[in-house]
Amino acid sequence: MAQDLMALMDAAPVNFLAAEYVETQLKANGFKELKAEESWPTFNAGDQFFVTKNNTAVFAFRIGNKPTADAGYKLICAHSDSPGFRIKPHAEMKCEGGMVKLNTEVYGGPILYTWFDRPLSVAGRVLLRSNDPLHPIVRRIRVARPLLIIPHLAIHFNRSVNEGNPLSKQKDMLPVLGIINKELEANELLLQVIADELNCKKEDIIDFDLSLYDTQGAVLTGLNQEFVSCGRLDDLAMVHAGLYALLHSSTTDMTQVLAVFDNEETGSGTKQGAASPVLKNLMQRISDQEVTKDGFFRAVERSFMISADMAHAIHPNYTEKHDPTNHPVMGGGPVIKINANQKYVTDAESAAVFAEVCKKADVPVQYFVNHSDSAGGSTLGNILTSQMPMRGVDMGNPMWAMHSVRETICVKDQEYVCRAFTQFYNL
Repeated sequence: MAQDLMALMDAAPVNFLAAEYVETQLKANGFKELKAEESWPTFNAGDQFFVTKNNTAVFAFRIGNKPTADAGYKLICAHSDSPGFRIKPHAEMKCEGGMVKLNTEVYGGPILYTWFDRPLSVAGRVLLRSNDPLHPIVRRIRVARPLLIIPHLAIHFNRSVNEGNPLSKQKDMLPVLGIINKELEANELLLQVIADELNCKKEDIIDFDLSLYDTQGAVLTGLNQEFVSCGRLDDLAMVHAGLYALLHSSTTDMTQVLAVFDNEETGSGTKQGAASPVLKNLMQRISDQEVTKDGFFRAVERSFMISADMAHAIHPNYTEKHDPTNHPVMGGGPVIKINANQKYVTDAESAAVFAEVCKKADVPVQYFVNHSDSAGGSTLGNILTSQMPMRGVDMGNPMWAMHSVRETICVKDQEYVCRAFTQFYNL
């Protein structure tokens, strides 16, 4: 299981490549790609297909034995994006000594300090010129070799650095690309790297969506290799578990859905995000094939959603930051997330449902509630139920260092959640 997860993590340094990995696995397991802009065939029980949105979101379906109006949908929802740095247009900045650095913008809420002094590179999407101005050619890209580094200031210039050092995202966090010998070499230097990687003409590059990533791959660590350390476990570990479960499940009465959204880290307010009607529209197209006029609305009332986004494990060095009685531990199983102010979609009924699913799968379950002096965050669940008022639970696996460039989870927890999700789909 750990190796399977690590294969995804190493193949998916950014959201575009995470979506591509999911698409590839779905196709390899008999799922057919459908286009949202085209007419769809009439579906039969057992049909498997998926739809993508903007190259970063994937929605997979397995049609159930019963009409959705009579049985509903079973959904597992996760997201493909992670906090980090996006490269701005006209990014090259010339510095003293012939140095060139890249101008970047922070995406989401990364732990900035963790990005210093690491071998970094770029990955994402490039748009190339085509014969149709409305439809440029889309190419995904990953520069595999270490290309950049964000060097930290030496302690000799800031003796109080270990006592806290505020960082400027614009000044302190810009990565160095290299040294140039001639002034003209700095112009469009990044575009030349892209052109060489894609084997295309620099003049054909119209635009790009590129992000930085840590080139060091996923590793096992711990006395008994019980931990996985890598970037983007929030939320690709849940993407992995949802995909694993879907591919290891069979047709049931309810229609199964795996939804991998984008842009959760920035509020989900995009066409490929959970706040858009993209999933609702796809599900309604399925239900609208049924005879009954109000089938989709009946289906929503019969459905259940698992909003799968990672959870905080108790930190051995900061136990005081956690709730005194509801603090998940590494290796203790999936975590049900609860908030009295409704930042999570979980209520007693939906928590009971998920707990029973875990019990049926012989999987332990834990609970997370914020320390009452901490505000905490929110995730996909409430955003989705504002579109479709169905039952749902917010949950995730316990982890350390959420939003660090490298996060940590327990192998046993990944095995647990894969079993629980598979049990859920097979009900």
